Amino acid sequence: MLLFVLFIVVPVAELYVLIQIGQSIGVLPTIAILIADSVLGAALMRSQGRATWLRFNAALAEGRVPGREVIDGALVIFGGALLLTPGFLSDILGLILLLPPTRALVRQVLVKRFAGRVVASATSGAQSRLFGFGTHAGARAGGPRRRASPHDDDVVDASATEVDPRRTELP
Repeated sequence: MLLFVLFIVVPVAELYVLIQIGQSIGVLPTIAILIADSVLGAALMRSQGRATWLRFNAALAEGRVPGREVIDGALVIFGGALLLTPGFLSDILGLILLLPPTRALVRQVLVKRFAGRVVASATSGAQSRLFGFGTHAGARAGGPRRRASPHDDDVVDASATEVDPRRTELP
């Protein structure tokens, strides 16, 4: 159903809106608006992408997990792609993803919707490997069973270096 909407309904809606606007203001002004929209969208994507990249690096420098920054980066990329795509409906959605206040609302919705799934899948995978379960942790809930791999008993050879916690640079 989602693919039907993405590949059939959305393009038809975009064409309808383009035709209506073209009939209202003319073909050349409609094309000019779409070109200007794409140029301004590219500039907005560049500035928001740069700001997101700086926040990402700041989070890493502070020792924080840059979760919010990663989501913002993905939303900026999608927003920029939508603004570069010809069509007014995709431009509106692209603007929503690129402007910081509306992007924050979209991020909140996404985190509420998908955060539990990401944590659960990461935890269940880690538990099955840490505790040597022969099946995936989801198998108890009727999920698929994982066969033991010949690589499950592999030994990892590693070394570690003790570092002074007051040191600001990595060795």
